[in-house]
Amino acid sequence: MDLLYLTLGITLLTGGVVDLLWTTLWVEGGAGPLTSRLMARTWQTLRRIGGEHPRVLSLSGPLILVGGLTLWITLLWVGWTLIFASAESALIDTRGAGPISWIERFYFSGYTIFTLGNGDFAPRDGVWQIATVLATANGMLFVTLSVTYVLSVLDAVTQKRSFASNVSGLGTQSETVVRTSWNGEEFRGLDLPLNTFTSQLNTLTANHKAYPILHYFFSGQRKQAPTLSITILDEALTLLRFGVPEHHRLSEAILKNSRSSVENYLETLNEAFITPAARTPPAPDLASLREADIPTVTDDEFARSLDRLDDRRRRLLGLIEADARQWPSVERT
Repeated sequence: MDLLYLTLGITLLTGGVVDLLWTTLWVEGGAGPLTSRLMARTWQTLRRIGGEHPRVLSLSGPLILVGGLTLWITLLWVGWTLIFASAESALIDTRGAGPISWIERFYFSGYTIFTLGNGDFAPRDGVWQIATVLATANGMLFVTLSVTYVLSVLDAVTQKRSFASNVSGLGTQSETVVRTSWNGEEFRGLDLPLNTFTSQLNTLTANHKAYPILHYFFSGQRKQAPTLSITILDEALTLLRFGVPEHHRLSEAILKNSRSSVENYLETLNEAFITPAARTPPAPDLASLREADIPTVTDDEFARSLDRLDDRRRRLLGLIEADARQWPSVERT
């Protein structure tokens, strides 16, 4: 028996199985170590190749998804091939054609993993029969988990783009959202949308924790970009909470709950290797609210509030920049 082939095969097989289970089943664990590196490097490569070209960046999600599946099956297939190659007597050629080649071992491992059951080759009695059963079980595990994972990811992508469209429907800038809800005396009609957005964002956050690949599904349409919508929503909440006098504000419970949902989402950014920006983003424009006769606090009071929110807003800017976009107040429409 060749211990080198056996050790290498077991190592590749273990790496593939661990990364597969880690990525697809461990909800709190994010992506596996191999998949995490694949996601980050694929995105970085596309950024270097395409800059900020939407068509190029929109390939990132599908490429990473296909690349992850390819990585897993390659590790499993090559791993089992090496294991069966570690012993000359591991397989029997039922056709009696002579010594078994590497291609034939690769072929046997493949149809065993994918449960094709062609029967051209058979395992020797004993441990190799058990190994063949394990290879088949391994293949069934891969197919089942992979299909479930792909369907779940695509469903989550649809949900996050739906959330983005709903938020952008109220406005493409935070000031617009606030002005739209002012009826001349109070903010009316925002309670229900904010509750809906909070519920959708909580679901989106749970999906991002379970499937960090969602960070890399880029939308070429600005109104379907969750990174922009989350930023617009949080800046609008900042205006409603810190830019408006207390007796004109929305319910404190609604504002606190909505802001908490954004904070929970920002905690997922470490999974996508996103860090706070080095600079502070532009401040929301109180003058725009004053033009609509909306009562506001003084500029100094608002500036002090923004200072306390500096880390939060720089994390939002880091999210925007990592998504190859500009801050909503300056992005072209």
